[in-house]
Amino acid sequence: MAVQDKYAELLQAAKDLGVSNLSVAEQAGVLHVAGTAASTTSYDALWAIYDKLDPGMASGDLMLNIDIKADAGAQLQVTTDATNLNIRSTPSTDGDVVGKAAHGEIVTLVEKTDDSWWKVKTADGEEGYAYAQYLSPM
Repeated sequence: MAVQDKYAELLQAAKDLGVSNLSVAEQAGVLHVAGTAASTTSYDALWAIYDKLDPGMASGDLMLNIDIKADAGAQLQVTTDATNLNIRSTPSTDGDVVGKAAHGEIVTLVEKTDDSWWKVKTADGEEGYAYAQYLSPM
């Protein structure tokens, strides 16, 4: 089975979810998929499909590089299940907690540090790093 056939469901979902700047290329038996999702919901859906098609993502035949659309100054909603989101001094769980943002609270994106940690500012002026998985662009 060709790699693009194996991941046809994921590629179709990326199109259906409106992933912008979608690029798909196969090199040496590895499918490279990149683009920008409009929300964390779309981002999470693509990763869930990847895990379904390749449980544990063990085959090593897909490089999925999907970013989430959010520019500095963007308003982000905290999407934790029900708890507060820790705002940390450094982009790591080792960083000191310098503030908290409540479930559903709106924070402002200062910068995307990397795919996992974004620097944010709360309405109270607390600034630090939050785990991007719990932030959704509005």
